[in-house]
Amino acid sequence: MSAVTIAVVGAGGRGTTYASWALDNPDKARVVAIAEPRTEVREQFARQHGIDEANQFNSWRDLAEAGRVADAVLICTQDRMHTEPAIAFADAGWHVLLEKPMAPTPDECEKIVHAAHRGGGIFAVCHVLRYTPYTKAFKETVDSGAIGDIVSVQHLEPVGFWHFAHSYVRGPWRNEAESSSMLLAKSCHDLDWLRHVVGRPFKRVSSFGSLRHFRPENAPAKATTRCTSCPVEPDCAYSATRIYAAGLRERTFTIRHLVDVLEEAKLEKALQDGPYGACVYHTDNDVVDNQVVNMEFDNGVTGTFTVTAFTPFEDRKTRIFGSHGMIEGDGQEIRVFDFNTEKTTISKVKAIGGVGAGAGHGGGDAALIETFCRAVAENDQSIVLSGPNESLETHLVVFAAERARLEGTVEPVV
Repeated sequence: MSAVTIAVVGAGGRGTTYASWALDNPDKARVVAIAEPRTEVREQFARQHGIDEANQFNSWRDLAEAGRVADAVLICTQDRMHTEPAIAFADAGWHVLLEKPMAPTPDECEKIVHAAHRGGGIFAVCHVLRYTPYTKAFKETVDSGAIGDIVSVQHLEPVGFWHFAHSYVRGPWRNEAESSSMLLAKSCHDLDWLRHVVGRPFKRVSSFGSLRHFRPENAPAKATTRCTSCPVEPDCAYSATRIYAAGLRERTFTIRHLVDVLEEAKLEKALQDGPYGACVYHTDNDVVDNQVVNMEFDNGVTGTFTVTAFTPFEDRKTRIFGSHGMIEGDGQEIRVFDFNTEKTTISKVKAIGGVGAGAGHGGGDAALIETFCRAVAENDQSIVLSGPNESLETHLVVFAAERARLEGTVEPVV
């Protein structure tokens, strides 16, 4: 079987991550085209993958006009730039892997799915949490009947105080008009994951949440608008100076959002002039920093989901309560308590990478792209774990939850 050929639209963090899998698995996939408007980034990406100059494009439109230069396309642009390329490539019959969230509105999501059906290619959304070894083991435990029938679910996404400040207060997802709601940008993963694990569609949802802390009135006395000139910076939990100095030392994934060259002088200038040096209490952020979603599935199973900024940077934590036992999981360990024996069985899952995008989402990134490439090679949509219809369904749950939060309603999921 020949390697699947791939075109990448957007050579940012996600596009680079998925494409890197092909470098490690050249017998399964080859990246043969790139569409990226930033010249230096495009050229560096092309050199890394050995892409011919004829297949280096400034925009996705130029790539589309060049014809079918690859088997599949990975669309990894910013959230609000997904819709047009996704529809165009899907309609043209390309196999499409689309970064989450699909699009910022329900109407756009529906149009993308309709295009996927019209074009007939393999279509998948990057719900990487479905693909981790931990999720596989967790779902197998649930499906085994070890706790009887599922009655209720409790799920927590601990975003992490510094990670939230980086992405949702200072970063590109801080303002809903420029990106999307925090629930859509960050937690469409989680509602999709719950749908996958419970194995039933959602019926209705309610939600509560707000921008509670990262507001001007909560700024410490004498705080200035930038960390580099702030007299209270040494004692501030959200000090950009401290957070990014540590990032530079440890070469964390966040630091590359600030500087292309990992040098202290470059970082100092970025903090003095750029958005990542702004005081967290004085930005144009407006997305919530905490939210709860209450849910009912179509078989009567109930659940709660909490996403919050105010935690360490950790993996998700889940409890599933059943008629004959309880399952708890934390991303690495699964504990099953049996009501019959009153004993707990503990299973450990081999960790692959770590928490978050910079560490491969616990092995989910690699497993996703491998699964997608296999589905393309075998022309079998069923191989991917989240096809167009179910991905649309779980996105619509997110939009329903946001309506419920804003309007104080209980929203049906249609």
